[in-house]
Amino acid sequence: MDFRNYASASLHLGPESVILNGSNGAGKTNILEAVSLLAPGRGLRGANFAELARLDASSGWSVSARASIDGAEIVLGTGQIAPPGNPAPLGRMVRIDGAPASGSGALGDYIQVLWLTPAMDGLFTGPAAERRRFLDRMVASFDQAHRTRLNQFERAMRQRNRLLEMGERSERFFAAIEAQMAETGTAIAAARVEALDRMASVIAAGRQGRESAFPWAELALEGWLEALVRQAAALDAEDAYILRLAEARERDRAAGRTLEGPHRADLRVAHGPKQMPGHLCSTGEQKALLIGLILAHARAVKDARGGLAPLLLLDEIAAHLDLARRAALFAEIELLGAQAWMTGTDPEIFAPLEGSAQFFTVASGVTTRREQDVGRSRAPHRKTG
Repeated sequence: MDFRNYASASLHLGPESVILNGSNGAGKTNILEAVSLLAPGRGLRGANFAELARLDASSGWSVSARASIDGAEIVLGTGQIAPPGNPAPLGRMVRIDGAPASGSGALGDYIQVLWLTPAMDGLFTGPAAERRRFLDRMVASFDQAHRTRLNQFERAMRQRNRLLEMGERSERFFAAIEAQMAETGTAIAAARVEALDRMASVIAAGRQGRESAFPWAELALEGWLEALVRQAAALDAEDAYILRLAEARERDRAAGRTLEGPHRADLRVAHGPKQMPGHLCSTGEQKALLIGLILAHARAVKDARGGLAPLLLLDEIAAHLDLARRAALFAEIELLGAQAWMTGTDPEIFAPLEGSAQFFTVASGVTTRREQDVGRSRAPHRKTG
């Protein structure tokens, strides 16, 4: 309700993939964003929650779903309330079967959502911060405590940076903060290493016995602490990081910030078959490499969750693929057994999915099930609004 350009919307779905057709600006991506908020985190745009309410809405926004998961039905909901007369909305709320949950992390027990949007096309050539966010979403899909550790590390680092700016030199103050940074930072680095090892195993298994239109990725972590946790026990890595932070205080004071830690790591992605760094590949190769990486991540999540595939949100995914790769993408999604939500302006792009997907037309914040789909099953497996 009152989400982006939707006053209200309700989609009654079966388990098949969902196709959203419509012109640019109709609200297709807004539907994907609503679905992405039914999983932990800030959604596929990473927007401030206060920005999600419809412009003329007076009571905030909400998104809910009635989902069938492993044969059990559960109702998930999230939103933000704007109290009457109070311009400052309350924090985001999460409910599971009508009961308040402690935060969005609780949603991860039920649904995992992966996405690929046009904004991610520059992942390999953009700043390291974008790749870290991509990496940490990947890690959090396997380890729900990862987001908490990231927040704890960020808070501790901000405290240390303030001490540096203030010219504080108290050994006691710095030692307490740096011990916290070392504990959470080492755990972050270890979780990243474990997740990449998991991905490497799934990618290697996926290469066995079959060719794919999407090249396999070779993943590597670039960072001092990440390299250390591969070689040392966790407590030894923590001690080493504490020492490094203490030795770097004067350098960091001059820089005005902390220069060493997991917040400086980078994810390196290479085109496996060509043994070429991702940032040197052509635009088409980068797109195919990114799709292959998302599909591998989906397989890894499915394995980790005992065969329960994640939802895939693929915004404008097929428009720039040739016919062969488009067919390969649809085949990969079917093999994965995932419900994929795909958007596009040209309905002909998704013609091969006739009879095996649910088609909707989106226009000015209104969704209409395509006429030839009216007779299909309309069990309310998932609903957004």
